[in-house]
Amino acid sequence: MSSPEEQAYRLLTEYSNGFMVSQVLFAACELGVFDLLAEALEPLGAVAVAARLGSSLHGTELLLDTCVSLKLLHAETRRGKALYQNTELSRTYLARASPQYQGNMLRYLARTTYLCWGHLAQAVRDGKNQYPEAFGVPSDELFTAIYRSEGERLQFMRALEDVWSVSGRRVLAAFDLSPFPLICDVGGCSGALAKECTSLYPGCQVTVFDIPEVVQTAKKHFSFLEDTRISFREGDFFKDPLPEADLYILARVLHDWTDTRCSQLLARVHRACKPGGGVLLIESLLDADGRGPLTTQLYSLNMLVQTEGRERTPGQYRALLAPAGFQDVQCRRTGGIYDAILARR
Repeated sequence: MSSPEEQAYRLLTEYSNGFMVSQVLFAACELGVFDLLAEALEPLGAVAVAARLGSSLHGTELLLDTCVSLKLLHAETRRGKALYQNTELSRTYLARASPQYQGNMLRYLARTTYLCWGHLAQAVRDGKNQYPEAFGVPSDELFTAIYRSEGERLQFMRALEDVWSVSGRRVLAAFDLSPFPLICDVGGCSGALAKECTSLYPGCQVTVFDIPEVVQTAKKHFSFLEDTRISFREGDFFKDPLPEADLYILARVLHDWTDTRCSQLLARVHRACKPGGGVLLIESLLDADGRGPLTTQLYSLNMLVQTEGRERTPGQYRALLAPAGFQDVQCRRTGGIYDAILARR
């Protein structure tokens, strides 16, 4: 049995090697390992995988066996030869043909988020996001930095589509939203959450409200416009009139902004909201003391390196909602990554 000192050192090593685990996942996705194995009619050996991917045999063997240790792949030995196939995890989330595919989000994490995190220490020092250091772009206007090119904007929108394909239905079902027939998804991006909403509540109409560049990209690259219950409207939610609605959804929006900016936005939503209407916040909630869950704490640090905001506790969201005029604030933990808070006008 190992000593406490050895256990502590093993834990330290696990933490310090965490970035390597991320890169194994990112590389396997980028190379197309999981798609190849999903399309194969039978398990494949490293020679076949390397040949079809155009990669080195040596590197492919190392990557495949590490994926086995991470439970991303399953390996069995036949006649002294290892044959690889996807696990349930990779079939569900890492194969492009799956409706719950998360590859777009992983690609965004690998190409954008990962680079910002390389400047975490500086972000802690100065309390600002790290787009200038990571990409050489100014970040005075936050979403000008986030959407710094059409390709980056499309990648971000596809990443959010991945998120809501897994988490959307759960958070929208946290409360019964059927009493709200007219819904506005503020900052609703591609319309992916709106699609989940109309699927769960067939009687509702959803207006996706976002800046012109996002709406134009959504109309060009996403198919949600085929649903006549979903419409798009262009505007800046800090400046322009909000669409009329019974319920305003702010999903992964407030965590981008300072308390001051959140208060401004919530006050605008309250003024636009019909009497008896409400606002639904969808965010990853911290515990009351702010010291968990770990995933949400990491997301909060990610807000530091990528935005102007942070993740918050239920109490902190209540403190933002009450001064804006909202009442009857209810918080529901969903058991997933994202939780829901419903408040009434």
